[in-house]
Amino acid sequence: MNDSGRNDGSSEGVLPLDDVGKLVELLAESGVGEIRVKQGELEITVKARTEARTPVDPVVVPQAPPVPREEAEAVPEEGSAELNGRLHVVSSPVVGTFYRAPAPGEEPYVEVGDRIGVGQTLCIVEAMKLMNEIPADVSGEVVEILAENARGVEYDQPLFRIRAEAPS
Repeated sequence: MNDSGRNDGSSEGVLPLDDVGKLVELLAESGVGEIRVKQGELEITVKARTEARTPVDPVVVPQAPPVPREEAEAVPEEGSAELNGRLHVVSSPVVGTFYRAPAPGEEPYVEVGDRIGVGQTLCIVEAMKLMNEIPADVSGEVVEILAENARGVEYDQPLFRIRAEAPS
């Protein structure tokens, strides 16, 4: 604004509509639940709908309650034992999109029943255009794959259950 109180085209306190559109696209592509930008006294919050099944339908909405974690709570904690043997949980280190294979049409990194070793890639979680390979931190057998391919995952969401081999 200039001295007369009119907007003279300067960008102070104004976020161009194109930039808001870019925020919405970034939200859709990243799988992140919320993006907040503050420029001067102007603050914009863009949130994804919690009921959206794909990350292509972002919208500005009021704060939604957190998603219930009942299934995650039923998963044994790291290092806990079950009657069938030790099950180890591999969780997502980031919010993003879960991919079982290195690229569309390629074979998945692992299947239920596969024997794996420490450091072996189990999946990819894409976060903000970065492909994060998730390695196994124990050796053993893949017992269950808990996330759906090409779907969003939350931070610390269980992805795999592995029957860990007893340390030698």
